[in-house]
Amino acid sequence: MTTFTGQSDALERKTTIRTDLVNQNFDVIINGGGPVGMALAIDLGQRGIRTCVVDRNPQPPQIPKGQNLTQRTAEHFMAWHCEAELRAAHPLPPGAGIGGMTMYGSLLSEYHLDWFNRASVARYYHTANARLPQYKTEAVLRARAAEIDAITLMYGWTGESVAQDDSGTRLGIRNLTMGETAEIDSTYLVGADGSRSKTREAAGITETEQSHDRLMVLLVFDSDALHRLLQRYPDKAIYKVLHPDLDGYWLFFGRVDHGKSWFFHAPVPAGTTRDNYDFADLLHRAVGEPFDLDITYVGFWDLRIARADAYRAGRIFIAGDAAHSHPPYGGYGINTGFEDARNLGWKLAATLQGWGGDALLDSYDAERKPVFASTARDFIGRYIEKDRAFLRAHTPEKDGAAFETAWRDSQSDTWDVDRFEPHYEGSPIVPDSAGSPSAIGQHDIAARPGHHLAPPVAGLKGLTATFGEGFTLFTPDPDTARALKQAAERLGVPLATPEAPPEWFEAWQAPLVLVRPDGFVAATRAPENADAFAAMLARACGRTAAA
Repeated sequence: MTTFTGQSDALERKTTIRTDLVNQNFDVIINGGGPVGMALAIDLGQRGIRTCVVDRNPQPPQIPKGQNLTQRTAEHFMAWHCEAELRAAHPLPPGAGIGGMTMYGSLLSEYHLDWFNRASVARYYHTANARLPQYKTEAVLRARAAEIDAITLMYGWTGESVAQDDSGTRLGIRNLTMGETAEIDSTYLVGADGSRSKTREAAGITETEQSHDRLMVLLVFDSDALHRLLQRYPDKAIYKVLHPDLDGYWLFFGRVDHGKSWFFHAPVPAGTTRDNYDFADLLHRAVGEPFDLDITYVGFWDLRIARADAYRAGRIFIAGDAAHSHPPYGGYGINTGFEDARNLGWKLAATLQGWGGDALLDSYDAERKPVFASTARDFIGRYIEKDRAFLRAHTPEKDGAAFETAWRDSQSDTWDVDRFEPHYEGSPIVPDSAGSPSAIGQHDIAARPGHHLAPPVAGLKGLTATFGEGFTLFTPDPDTARALKQAAERLGVPLATPEAPPEWFEAWQAPLVLVRPDGFVAATRAPENADAFAAMLARACGRTAAA
C-alpha cells in the first residue's frame, strides 16, 4: 500500500498533517474520536502502540448525553491516568447528588421512589461512580490523549473509505475545512464512528435490529424554575416518569449544569418536527405544572436496539455505538462502549507486541457481543416490558391501595443495578470457567474466573495501580511469585507480581489470583508447577500452547 499519513504538532494539539512524516505506518487507526475511540487510543497509546485517531469534530459536540458513569467506568479512568481530571471536570455544588428517582404520571407526582441507586454496589469496585455531560468526559479524554506521544490526533477529518488486505488496512480521509484528501495505513483499524458506522458498512458487517417504532425527542433547556421545583429532592439528578398513556416508554429528565440546564427525552408523534410541535407544552405536561424555560436544543432519534452480527472482520474491528446502539435507558451506552475499549485495547497491543496468540483478537467478539445481547434483552428490554405490564394492570383511580402496593413492588426492583455484573464466564481465553459471557451476574468479593476483580478490603486504594501493561499475579508466597514470573518471562508475557497479604486471599477465597490487563480475573487455580502455570497463562493470552 502507498502510505500518506501525518504526525501531530504539540503546539497545534496534534491536529494537522505534517508532510515530513509521510511514510509512517500506524499500528492502529481509529475512525471516530468520540469517547470510545479516544478511550481506546489512550489504552493503546499508553502501551506504546502507534495510534492515529480521525474525528470530524474539532471540539466535542455540546449535547448532554452519556452522563451516567458507573464505578467500573471510573476504574477505567484510573487505568488511563485521568480519574482526578474526570472528577474535576464537572463539580457539583454542596448538597447536590447524582441519584435517581422514578415517578408516576408527572415529575411532581405524589407517587415517587428512589431509583437506580448505584451506591448499593459500591463495595465491589475500586472507586466511586460519577456524573457529567459526555462533552466534558470527552474533553478529559482528549487532553489525556494529547499527552501521549504514541497518539496522533486528526480533528476536523472524516473517514470516507476503508480497505484491508492480508498485510494491513487503509483509511481514506478528507479534511472538512479544506477538502484535502489523504490515505493512511495501519496494521489494524477500529471503527468507533457511531450507530451509522461507515466502517461497519465498509467491512461488510451486518446488523440485527429491534425497532420499537417510536420517534423520540431530545430537548435541552435552561430553567431555574424547575430547579426550584425539584429542591425537594436535592440528592437526585435523573428522573424517570411513567405515564399510563406511553405504555412503558419513559419521560426522562436529567440535570446538566446543576441549578440551570436540563435534558429531556420523550416519545412524540410520528412526523413531529422542530416547527410543528409545542415542546414547551410537552414539558409542562411532563412536569405537572407550567414553569419558565428556554429550549436551547431540539433533536430526534428512533427508539431501537441494534447489534452488529460480528465485532470483527479480518483486520477491522468495531466498538461502541458502531457495534451496539440502544435507547438511553439506564446509562448502559457509554459505559458499555468504554468496556469495549478496555477489552480490545490490551488484546490489540498483545498481538502487535507478539505475546498474544491467534485466538486473542477473536475473543473480543466472543466476550463483548454476548454481553451486549444480554444487556439489551435482560436490562433495557426488561425495563420497557416491566413498566408496560405495571401500567396496563394498575392505575390509582381504578384500584387505589392495590396500585400503591404494586407501585412499591415494581419500582423498588433493584435488578438493574444489583444484577448488572457483566462477565466473561466460558470465554475461550478464561481457563476453568463454564457458562457463557453475560450481563447478568452477582456482585461478589470472591475472585471468580471471568469476573471483575473486587477490592479484597473495603476502601482499599491503589490496588488497580498494580495492574500493568500485562497480567498481574497475586500470590501470598514470594517464592511462588518468582518462579511463576520466570515462567511468564519464558513465554514473553509481561507479568507483575505485587505483594499481597494473606487476608486478601481469604476475602477472594482463592489461593492465587491471575488478573488480565483489563481487571478481569483470568484464573484462581494454584498450578501444580511452573509448566502448568505457563499453560494456563498461554491460554489466557489466546495461545494454544505454552511455547
